[in-house]
Amino acid sequence: MRTTIFSLKKGEKAIIKDFDIDIVPLKLLEMGCLPGNTVELLQIAPFGDPLYLNINGSHLAIRVETAREIEVEPLKEDF
Repeated sequence: MRTTIFSLKKGEKAIIKDFDIDIVPLKLLEMGCLPGNTVELLQIAPFGDPLYLNINGSHLAIRVETAREIEVEPLKEDF
């Protein structure tokens, strides 16, 4: 099973690994949603859609259907 942005929990960070370029809107690519960049799930809207993210310092909201298509690798937090 692959891990996507949709499967992250609030406050969890991950590294973007892969996605289908035909599914992810160009605007997200322009705002830094690229493989190798860090993504953090900041907030989930009251009805579960959209998701509010921090991607390399850019704050943006994406739809759940898009979040399910962006594969990530969760970062392990060292306490």
